[in-house]
Amino acid sequence: MKYNQSGKLIGVGVGPGDPELMTLKAFRLLQQVDVICYLTNDDNVSQAKMIASDAIAARKSPAIEIGIVMPMSKDRTFANQAYDDGAARVQQQLALGKDVVFICEGDPLFFGSFSYLLERLQEQFVCEVVPGISSINAAASALVSPLTALTDSFAVVSGRHSDEFLRQALTEHNSVVIMKAGQSRPRILAALVATGRTQDASYLEYISREQQIIEKDVTKLAHEAGPYFSLFVVRHNATTR
Repeated sequence: MKYNQSGKLIGVGVGPGDPELMTLKAFRLLQQVDVICYLTNDDNVSQAKMIASDAIAARKSPAIEIGIVMPMSKDRTFANQAYDDGAARVQQQLALGKDVVFICEGDPLFFGSFSYLLERLQEQFVCEVVPGISSINAAASALVSPLTALTDSFAVVSGRHSDEFLRQALTEHNSVVIMKAGQSRPRILAALVATGRTQDASYLEYISREQQIIEKDVTKLAHEAGPYFSLFVVRHNATTR
């Protein structure tokens, strides 16, 4: 049962990196809400907050800020504990009647960290979502290339999937976006070779940010791990179909 007098939890997507790709609604809410919540690393650096820094700086008065320190570990036990602790801190503010915006890169419900707070709090509190531009949309724009056309099949997969899963997706679908490619880059490159899709692939890092890298010839990539904010876009050349 949701509390009648509580505040709202609002997941707000701030886009892939370029502050100008934030929506007007996201910008407005960041100026108005009582509390702003975000993930940080161990050094108290938040990518989402950096993207939203102009909107936060434009506030007439400071917001209460809740930084959730997220350890970089494959063990989900630590991540779940961080979300449990963060949800408890957010819950305190919501129970006081304060609206809380949780900001995250891209879109809140597309591989978004907001999902983990949502599942912990949506039964007790009113929750809303403001969508954001995802890295997939930003990648297509950066490449100036459509993701799909006509009867193309389209799949979005994670680089954390097995080699067999990646090969199957690349074999069965015309267009494939492989997210979370950083640590899995050598395996993804091998899967592209195995399925004959190397020439169809482009690789992008830090899309829409100052350090953006686009490589349309993935054979030039080193077979080593890349940064977290990277992905592959694989699409058959329309002129060959």
